[in-house]
Amino acid sequence: MQCIGYFLPLCFGPCYTYCCSGTLTIGKPVVTKVVAVGSQERDDASPISDSNLRNSNLPHWSESEILTLAAGVESNTLHPIAKAVVQAARSANCRNVMVKDGTFEQEPGFGATAVVEEKRVSVGTLEWLGRQGVKNESPPDIRGLDETLVYVGVDDSLAGAIYVADKVREDAAGTVKSLAEMGISTHVLSGDKHTAAEYVAALVGIETDKVLAGVKPNEKTKFISKLQEEKKIVAMVGDGINDAAALAQSDVGIAMGGGVGAATEVASIVLMGDKLTQILDALELSKMTMRKIKQNLLWAFMYNIVGIPVAAGVLLPVTGTLLTPSLAGAMMGISSLGVMANSLALQLQFNSKHKHAGSNTFTSNPLRSIVRMDSTDPQEQDLEKGGHFSRQKDGKYA
Repeated sequence: MQCIGYFLPLCFGPCYTYCCSGTLTIGKPVVTKVVAVGSQERDDASPISDSNLRNSNLPHWSESEILTLAAGVESNTLHPIAKAVVQAARSANCRNVMVKDGTFEQEPGFGATAVVEEKRVSVGTLEWLGRQGVKNESPPDIRGLDETLVYVGVDDSLAGAIYVADKVREDAAGTVKSLAEMGISTHVLSGDKHTAAEYVAALVGIETDKVLAGVKPNEKTKFISKLQEEKKIVAMVGDGINDAAALAQSDVGIAMGGGVGAATEVASIVLMGDKLTQILDALELSKMTMRKIKQNLLWAFMYNIVGIPVAAGVLLPVTGTLLTPSLAGAMMGISSLGVMANSLALQLQFNSKHKHAGSNTFTSNPLRSIVRMDSTDPQEQDLEKGGHFSRQKDGKYA
């Protein structure tokens, strides 16, 4: 259901694949309009009332009623589009309706359903509504390349659809271009319709033959598994509950800082700046870290190759040189200090390279903006609750 985010597999040359999900758009969709099935056959000017919502004899539903019922169901989930629907209902001063206890059900990638005002309300894809017994008759026409449709069914009838749109991230095109220059092939997997996915891909410079649309969470995981079977190392960037399984399946899971807890809990890396350009920073930081590891290993091996024979007395017959235990211990400490100093220099080198490149990705310490989120840390749990779930964009509907 409601997949407005996009999944990006990126290939590092012939052997590496990099995958991102829900990252090409900002992840803060807004409702653009609500369309009722057969609304022309009823008086939409009639006010919303309890009797209107409960009257099962009404053949059609108004746009306001559709938004009210959909918001009642969507208020029980944290999906970005669900938040957009709830916010749109609040902006339109719709009534606050409650879901009957124990009736709410949802399936990631498909939709949600619950009993609201004594009616079974289903919100999601047409396939999901069909599984809930809703007749798929006369669905609203799909319009707008950048819009996603969320269908709403009441009992066994299709009531209408809610149009939702999201904006492409400003740094998406630049990030995709930079990855291409690094030899990384980029693909898009989206749960959205083909036209919307291809439209977004075209905006950021991704070929249409590398776009897979209409995929469900399990299909994302299968796609990653297929790439891994081809001996490609897979990394994935995601930000939603629909991405959690794919993040876990990938060799390196990267969660955007503005994503939900399910994504950050399974990811190896969390980009706290919530910017796509931090993907490039993470790649550069990982390369610099590996260089430091190799430098430290080389230093340790060379130091010990020379120091151990000297400490054993190999120079004693020739020069009369013999290391005392105190001098040997001091030299060992100097070796450790050298390794530590070289490792600590990583932050200075990374900051210096960023400053020299004129990057404005970070407003603070870049190494603190690329972190591993441990869900067992109470402070990080508070950050997750306060930073991930509180930001909503004002919704609107017509």
